[in-house]
Amino acid sequence: MQLQNAISQRISQALQAVFQISVDAAQIALQPTRKEFAGSFTFVTFPYTKQVGKGPEQIGQALGEYLKENASEIRDFNVVKGFLNLEVEEAEWLQLFRGIMGNTNYGQAEASGRKVMVEYSSPNTNKPLHLGHLRNNFLGYSVSEILKANGHEVMKVNLVNDRGIHICKSMLAYEKMGSGETPESSGLKGDHLVGKYYVLFDKAYKEQVEELVANGMEKEEAKKKAPLMLEAQDMLLKWEQGDEQVVNLWKKMNTWVYAGFDQTYRTIGVDFDKYYYESQTYTLGKERVEEGLQKGVFFNKDNGSVWVDLTEEGLDEKLLLRADGTSVYITQDLGTAELKYNDFPYDQSVYVVADEQNYHFQVLKAALKKLGKPYAEGIYHLSYGMVDLPSGKMKSREGTVVDADELVQEMIDTARQQTEELGKIEGFTEAQAQELYHTLAMGALKYFLLKVDPKKRMLFNPQESIDFRGNTGPFIQYTHARISAILRKAGEMGISVDAASFGNFEKLHETEQEVIIQLVNFPAVVKEAGNLFAPSVIASYAYELAKAYNRFYQEVSIFNETDEQARSFRIALSAMVARFVRESMKLLGIEVPERM
Repeated sequence: MQLQNAISQRISQALQAVFQISVDAAQIALQPTRKEFAGSFTFVTFPYTKQVGKGPEQIGQALGEYLKENASEIRDFNVVKGFLNLEVEEAEWLQLFRGIMGNTNYGQAEASGRKVMVEYSSPNTNKPLHLGHLRNNFLGYSVSEILKANGHEVMKVNLVNDRGIHICKSMLAYEKMGSGETPESSGLKGDHLVGKYYVLFDKAYKEQVEELVANGMEKEEAKKKAPLMLEAQDMLLKWEQGDEQVVNLWKKMNTWVYAGFDQTYRTIGVDFDKYYYESQTYTLGKERVEEGLQKGVFFNKDNGSVWVDLTEEGLDEKLLLRADGTSVYITQDLGTAELKYNDFPYDQSVYVVADEQNYHFQVLKAALKKLGKPYAEGIYHLSYGMVDLPSGKMKSREGTVVDADELVQEMIDTARQQTEELGKIEGFTEAQAQELYHTLAMGALKYFLLKVDPKKRMLFNPQESIDFRGNTGPFIQYTHARISAILRKAGEMGISVDAASFGNFEKLHETEQEVIIQLVNFPAVVKEAGNLFAPSVIASYAYELAKAYNRFYQEVSIFNETDEQARSFRIALSAMVARFVRESMKLLGIEVPERM
């Protein structure tokens, strides 16, 4: 930020002039002044007491007096213990504001030359997406957009888990109980139809296990020897051997699932540049396992299974390939990592995966390092916590997992109810009203799931998320709609909002300055969110900006202002807030309505 750099330079000069100590301006850190004190920036004087030989308050007072006298940017100061709070001249804020108005790329970093791949969603083709997938998808999409804003070249990818024993369970149940049912004949989305048979398999399998236990078999043995499990394992072997009948059934059911997933992705507003499929990567993973054996960095156990010893890395021994030659999750991950790097030679590969897989990604990175792969160091696991619901708030298919499509529909229904109660759709056609309900529902859902630090486990409350007051998506969306109405009115009145229309405006209201400070901070916020892979930083910014604007709106008149320059400035300020609300919410994957 130019102003912050200029003030750091002034403080560097002041330290030299007043205390004869040389401190590079780049080493001088400024903090935003706490709200209870006057000022915009705070300089901490404690670190300089030994060098200067004075107390922190004395240092602050002496520096403050020098800056007030010699720095054109500084209007006044106050010292609280070891904190020098600096008040900036109004003219500086207005100059910055005019600069922002004229910079359409403000907040967008220049190209960094850095390539980042972001993998998210990663569904299984044996069931529909659920609430956990929603947090995953929203995180992955938002992080991708934030990284783009930081100047990086980003590729968004989706690794589909389309093979394995869990897929065979759905296939076997359909083969036995499906009677030729299709999405068209059942009226179900394809992913829901296949998920239905996964549930049916589980129910029948548990009954078989209970029957075997009742006949005297130990439960663990019964789980392995239940006829359905043995048949599913046999089907998996046939699939890996390319059995035509099994492969054709697999292709048919996966086609149904993909159509269902695509519909959900469109509804929730996420997309991908490329898809990878486990069925196409696990064989390459087996080749990497063989490579590791030849290099002597992996080893065989007596039963023929392949392992890697990571005890020196603080981990333990990890299975890479089963004794019967079938792959495990990490087998295909070894292959996928190479395939991804060949397609897009990345500097960093971000995996958006729940925190229960923390250990898995430590092993993957360590195993690739053992193999000497150049892309191993770039692997980054964006770990996130589980999402819980207040009990009884939402229906779910099996009593444990909340279906994503059902949740989205319930959010849309809730948005309709709230909006109609508040009377915010007067003059809307039915199509416009439906679009608004969807926009508000997705804004509420995405914002609520993204405003929390990704690493934290969270409680999602649907009713609370869609409130038009407080730290919610709809509150920020409503602020944008309010400003849009102001701008429409200004246009109808023929009021100009270019910088020249308030060229002589000088006196800022406290709330106007607060809004400008928020606008000025946008690039720093985008940079921080990118460094931390944290959409929550953007969400917090959008809320604080909307809150600052609403305070301004309550305390300062716009259209009743008799000073034409002040009026033009306030409309221009409103327009810039709308722009940065729009841009920050876009980074979260959220649309903002023009009216409501």
